Amino acid sequence: MTTSTAKVPAKSAYLAGVRDGLPFVIMLIPFATLFGVVATDAGLTLAQAMGFSVLVIAGASQFAALQMMVENAALPFVMLAALAVNLRMAMYSASLVPYLGAAPLWQRALVSYLNFDQTYITSVTRYEARPEMSVADRVAYFLGVATPITPLWVIMTLVGILAGAAIPDAWALDFIMPIMFLAMVAPMIKSVAHVAAAAASIIVALAFISLPSGTGLLMAAAAAMVTGAVVEIWTEGWRK
Repeated sequence: MTTSTAKVPAKSAYLAGVRDGLPFVIMLIPFATLFGVVATDAGLTLAQAMGFSVLVIAGASQFAALQMMVENAALPFVMLAALAVNLRMAMYSASLVPYLGAAPLWQRALVSYLNFDQTYITSVTRYEARPEMSVADRVAYFLGVATPITPLWVIMTLVGILAGAAIPDAWALDFIMPIMFLAMVAPMIKSVAHVAAAAASIIVALAFISLPSGTGLLMAAAAAMVTGAVVEIWTEGWRK
């Protein structure tokens, strides 16, 4: 007796992606709204803040760049900070090539624009679980995951901008940004290498806090990456 695997229509794959992307909305709404509020408090205009969210669509790097802008950092340093936070996207793109590399150029360009943590992790998990999916189905699923996330990110950024403009200056929302970073970073500290990297970044940032244009923050980030890599290599060697 022979068995055959039925091909999943692209429409069904897309709807499955939409379904799997919906749970992320719970986290996205306050996150995007907060970015709009903080961007307004930092002095960005409506067009600047909206352009940020429409063009970048990467919460962590947007907050990193905004923090540098608040520190009056020069544009090259702002771009370097955002790039450092978003370097993982290059790894995401490379790992998607075996699954989506045969797709038409315009589809790959659209996927690259919509490639962020939620779409990548959800899609790759699906691809690994269902290797029989065609390239068209994989693209449809990826776009399906992005569908409930991307428009809402932009809409809630606008809501945050409008809400932030209505908040009195006396409320001083400057404290929100460091708290937001702590909330994002704390759950990621899960190993000795992570702890060492965090400690190194704190020490270097405090040591060079007087440097202009956020240079100290970039030096702290570099120190954290080097320390984390060295400790990780040392830990793996010790285990072996």
